[in-house]
Amino acid sequence: MKLNVLIAGSTGYMGLQLIKLLINHKNIKIKYLCGKNSIGKNISHFDKKLLNKKLPKIVKFKKSYLKNVDVIFSAQPNGEAQKISNHLLPQNRLIDLAADFRLTDPAKYKKWYKTNHKSKHNISKSIYALPEINKKYLKKYKIIACPGCYPTSILLPLIPLIKNKLIIDKNIVIDSKSGFSGAGRNIHKTHEKKNLYESLSAYGVGFHRHNSEIQQELDKVNNRVVEFIFTPHLSPMFRGILSTIYVNISKNTNANKVYKKLKNFYKNKKFIKFANFNSPISTNDVINSNNCLISVCKSRHKNKIIILSAIDNLIKGGSGQGIQNMNIVYNYPEYRGLLWKNFFYYCCYWILAH
Repeated sequence: MKLNVLIAGSTGYMGLQLIKLLINHKNIKIKYLCGKNSIGKNISHFDKKLLNKKLPKIVKFKKSYLKNVDVIFSAQPNGEAQKISNHLLPQNRLIDLAADFRLTDPAKYKKWYKTNHKSKHNISKSIYALPEINKKYLKKYKIIACPGCYPTSILLPLIPLIKNKLIIDKNIVIDSKSGFSGAGRNIHKTHEKKNLYESLSAYGVGFHRHNSEIQQELDKVNNRVVEFIFTPHLSPMFRGILSTIYVNISKNTNANKVYKKLKNFYKNKKFIKFANFNSPISTNDVINSNNCLISVCKSRHKNKIIILSAIDNLIKGGSGQGIQNMNIVYNYPEYRGLLWKNFFYYCCYWILAH
């Protein structure tokens, strides 16, 4: 049996990446591709790699389609998945790649996203779905809220360290750099007067929206407020995120102990990879994979360490994580549909690293 899938927002960077992964998933049939300004077109119009693939033409979303599908992936702008959630049928599961259900408090959603939540009654039916952390709870929820790309790269290394009190949960400094695909197709319009392809720029300084979900999830760990500063940067590359995290370590520990504890925490997690201790990493090590690559490094101060975390923002930071969550919910192998390039890239990284 195959799951019938509807993809809303199929022509954006995230939607296209989702399609490329799902066509290699043997348990999935893409039933509908939905868009707003491209109705009647073939999806290959937006990506030539999808030529000769048996895919439906793009249609405008209708709630009547929900009776014909099992899973709805929403790769739309913030606010759109809320509208879909109000029409879900008993057999439907909604997997949102935007921010509509990441925050558990609608008042905080309004504060950070400057608009009222349009489906407050469905928030209790959703879960913040970072699979390596809360895998065992996913099947209980009808709405799967996939974390943001920056938070994914940040929370995966920090949650285990805070949980095990290996680091001080104050004065954490997070410096993240992303490829411009994370800003969507309109980035070319909003930055047409800027040198997008040859410059590095900070944005959302002090108040980027992802602060809200990072804060929410870190505070949950030990039920106390974690103090951090997060600054994102737009980098002149298409995809990938590299987060550099500066932390103070607890007494009676050191960088090597932190490294070993973190590796042990994720020892059975297929998509969490570790560089050699005290090694630099790059986004190139994870591109086209669902991996998060982590490195723990010493600093010149004994009580401080530097953590590096790299992901592909369109896969582990979005569509791939959505598929990983779907696989868990429907009892498929967690890696299904996600290893088509993983093995090659990981082997190349391993050879270079050793």
